[in-house]
Amino acid sequence: MNGKLRPAVAELVGTFIFFFIGAGSIVTDSYTHGAVGLIGVALAHGLILSIMVSVFGAISGGHFNPAVTVGAWVARKVDFSTVIIYIIAQLIGGALAGFLLRAIFPEAVWQAVHLGTPALAVGVSPLSALILEATLTFFLMIAVLGTAMDSMAPKIGGFGIGLTVAADILVGGPLTGAAMNPARVFGPALVAGFWENHWLYWVGPIAGASLASWLYTRFISKTI
Repeated sequence: MNGKLRPAVAELVGTFIFFFIGAGSIVTDSYTHGAVGLIGVALAHGLILSIMVSVFGAISGGHFNPAVTVGAWVARKVDFSTVIIYIIAQLIGGALAGFLLRAIFPEAVWQAVHLGTPALAVGVSPLSALILEATLTFFLMIAVLGTAMDSMAPKIGGFGIGLTVAADILVGGPLTGAAMNPARVFGPALVAGFWENHWLYWVGPIAGASLASWLYTRFISKTI
């Protein structure tokens, strides 16, 4: 357990920073009546994730996402006890980010966007959202495997991962919020009390990441 404390703290801190900036960009967009915009929100998530993965990757792997952690387990890069410890740390980090954002912004501002909790757009069915979240997370997990976990990965820090998240948000953000991350939804949802369609933000990303890991390790790379 002691050997896993430092990686767990890294996951908690990295997740906290990632979500504070990511969800915070959505609340700031509400505060500024749309000045941040979709591109700004995508860049906020992508840039801060790139930096956090680069900072903490050597310590914990820089997952900051239960779906990525499960995907790493499917790829046999972590054991099951690490999965449990990491997910708990990620959920705590997400909740702390939500509480801090709630303390900073006026209630009318954060209530309008539920502290940045992802939600379905009008006309998007839960099934369509489930498929989209699984697909976007599949792309994310492929990027994680190919740029970070594979022993032959290029030395580009976390920027391949962060840029994938930014690109995914440009496509899926207006439809589902493009969470790709159960903890990213859990943190603000817990603080804002907004649980609409919460289940699909767990099932979709975990399914997408697991499929990506299975495919990558069995049919694409021999070096992971």
